[in-house]
Amino acid sequence: MHSKALEAEGSIFDRDKFVAQLKHETITWDIIVVGGGATGLGVAVDAASRGYKTLLLEQSDYAKGTSSRSTKLVHGGVRYLAQGDVSLVYEALRERGLLLQNAPHLVHVQPFVIPSYSLFNQGFYGIGLKVYDWMAGKYRFKKTELLGKKKVQELLPNVDEKGLKGGIIYYDGQFDDARLAVNLAQTCAEQGGVLLNYFKVTGLLKDANGKVAGVKARDLESSEEYELKAKVVINATGVFVNDVLQMDKPAQDPLVRPSQGVHVVLDKSFLKSDTALMIPKTPDGRVLFAVPWHDHVLVGTTDTPLNTASLEPTALEDEINFILDTAGQYMTRKPHRTDVLSVFAGLRPLAAPAKGTNSTKEISRSHKLIVADSGLVTITGGKWTTYRKMAEDTLAEAITIGKLPAKPCVTADLKIHGYAKPQPAPDYLDVYGSDADGIKALIKQQPELSQQLIAEFPNTQAEVVWAVRHEMARTIEDVLARRMRVLFLNAKAAIDMAPAVATIMASELGLSEAWKQNQVNSFIKLANQYLLEVYDPTYTKVNSTSQVA
Repeated sequence: MHSKALEAEGSIFDRDKFVAQLKHETITWDIIVVGGGATGLGVAVDAASRGYKTLLLEQSDYAKGTSSRSTKLVHGGVRYLAQGDVSLVYEALRERGLLLQNAPHLVHVQPFVIPSYSLFNQGFYGIGLKVYDWMAGKYRFKKTELLGKKKVQELLPNVDEKGLKGGIIYYDGQFDDARLAVNLAQTCAEQGGVLLNYFKVTGLLKDANGKVAGVKARDLESSEEYELKAKVVINATGVFVNDVLQMDKPAQDPLVRPSQGVHVVLDKSFLKSDTALMIPKTPDGRVLFAVPWHDHVLVGTTDTPLNTASLEPTALEDEINFILDTAGQYMTRKPHRTDVLSVFAGLRPLAAPAKGTNSTKEISRSHKLIVADSGLVTITGGKWTTYRKMAEDTLAEAITIGKLPAKPCVTADLKIHGYAKPQPAPDYLDVYGSDADGIKALIKQQPELSQQLIAEFPNTQAEVVWAVRHEMARTIEDVLARRMRVLFLNAKAAIDMAPAVATIMASELGLSEAWKQNQVNSFIKLANQYLLEVYDPTYTKVNSTSQVA
């Protein structure tokens, strides 16, 4: 695939360059990471920043799976404190502080209000959250406070006031998960790592002693096969860890079974506030959040055990109804199915049930490291907030397994690509951090790129060009789901943007009319899975005239 990205100025994060490097350099990597979600990217950043020769391979796009489908919270985990998992909460609160420190363009302090309909609950949760504050120590954001009824109504204008006694306000972190994943990939590249999306690991290489010595992989764009040697292979594939474990030892029992979490996205008018709503106990024992996110409201989540893992899981009717019904109990304007702009599902790894039972037990959110007899290192469990600590622990194991020279971890103070302190006047380009200047420079060079893709969203043609040249976007979905997030915010709007995005991408990547048509058709089919009613504007032919110079 020819790419104009090769012609772009100094793009260090370029798929074609990385593929060419694999073809022309026969080396033994220190570390090959399988999986490009939060865990794998964290491991790759840690390894590359220590100076190890690092390669990461992802079968789809970065954060395609669970890592783009979170509740968008960087938090210590209030419910883990209630469960008595004190060490996990300590760890997560420290990591929350480090993430705000290292990626302030993507992570910000978010106030949450728990409305209380009994004085006992207000006292109970108030005490717990005071402990939460205390545990954060120097990484504490702001002080938890008890609120009267009037103040709760002021902060949450849509809250149900019937029986309302007061509430509690506390502070946690919020972020854009897929944007952070892309920035971590860029950070890894800046540290000398090589990363490839749409590059599927198909098997493991082993030496004469049965030890893992690398991977077999296929470039899904060219169908070219590779054998890549490594001192250590790290399986960081989330709910797909069983697939890689089976490559190592086909007869072994599954390690994990997926559990599905669903979120629905509504118009911002359902919250009417920059303050998030937190419901501390739902009928299924989880917490439910309604969080302001990119000028919309994100509501979730659920916990539904499944038998199989999928890159594109589908929300179940019961899950959608549960979220709408539960949120509606706390809102004066109750959300209905017709109000849902997008619905998406993500999968968490649960420990697989023992034979003869159907019960599951969640793998500790403090993560789990497993080293096979073959030397294959598997890291699973955990959560976005603790991705950096998970990586640090994994590298400690990998250094021993691969007999690598010991080098200290530097990620606690490593600024993530795009690092920029928030500006006084917010701008929708703020999620790009320092890269926003590059997008603005692109528009200055080519003013026609300032045109919005559709009137309802501020995103411009320049962002599509940037995503291809500097963020390794290869498909419409990469752009609209994970670089811009529109698919997760409003699936109909994403469908309407698809033809323009396809035209720009085809121009950038040197691809055909047939590719454009296929991409648009595929994306419409995908985006309809994010809607509760089918929407198809019937784009019989993609506009073939590009407005991009």
